[in-house]
Amino acid sequence: MTTNYFESLIREAEKAKEKLTKAVELALVNPPEVKVGVTPHEVVFTENKLRLLHYRSLAEKTYPVPLLMIFALVNRPYILDLKPGRSVVEVLLKKGIDVYLIDWGVPGDEDKHLGLDHYINRYIRKAVSKVKKVSGSDKVSLMGYCMGGTMSAMYTSLYPEDVKNLILMTAGIDFKVEGTLSLWSDKPNFDVDKFVEAFGNVPPEFLQISFLIMKPIQNLVSKYVSFYENVENEQFVDNFFAMEKWLNDNIPVPGEVFREFVKYCYQENLLVKNKLRINGKLVDLRNIKCSVLNLIAEHDHLVPPASSIVFNDLISS
Repeated sequence: MTTNYFESLIREAEKAKEKLTKAVELALVNPPEVKVGVTPHEVVFTENKLRLLHYRSLAEKTYPVPLLMIFALVNRPYILDLKPGRSVVEVLLKKGIDVYLIDWGVPGDEDKHLGLDHYINRYIRKAVSKVKKVSGSDKVSLMGYCMGGTMSAMYTSLYPEDVKNLILMTAGIDFKVEGTLSLWSDKPNFDVDKFVEAFGNVPPEFLQISFLIMKPIQNLVSKYVSFYENVENEQFVDNFFAMEKWLNDNIPVPGEVFREFVKYCYQENLLVKNKLRINGKLVDLRNIKCSVLNLIAEHDHLVPPASSIVFNDLISS
């Protein structure tokens, strides 16, 4: 019996060794090539680094009001079209939605001066105008994710006549709700002026490390344990590397828009107070009277639920 026990133990050790070897080879030596953002589309507008994508319909009938998706500035937007079968864009197209998406591109040093005025009143406004022209609709639906959701709310407040429906996905509105980001960015803890003066644009490495250490065990230990445990599962491995590609594909954020967002939103909390001005024009959330869908993640560590849900009480819808 003792011999059988040790033989069984040796066999299990050999299996574990083979599994670990495969995991290391996949992760470090020969990672698979991952294709993301592959849903067919055409670029219908460009300005500077920005591209406006229009996706080809996947349904027989398309709703008349087009949808413009606005992503955050800190990551690439292809997470919304990660891969076939795991794509928000694909699902919406199959439901008959006419989908457009803003790809902000990768800012360079020459873009460090771009602020909220440029993003809201120029980039988003021009994109909305182009979507209306291409679609023939006099209004659009806006879907904003995270920081993109906050900017979508700002735009809808300033240009309510453009927006038929507003969809927010984990969008920060009240930035004084207790959370890690609000603590880190508080005035006594973070001098955003000195930071921007030193770096110009926000380095992608700074953003990535900040996000990683918010959940260090999950990001640096648990997910790799899970990868090892599922290394024989081809579908899991495929999804894992697609997500890893996106998680490690951070981009710089123009220094001025970062400065303004930290100051006006996180430190002074002007948006929730209806005191934020962009190029002199007041961003008053009470101007929002369109249909609103406010999607909130219960366990979101970046945007606590209370930071988003307050939006429902601030608008006139």
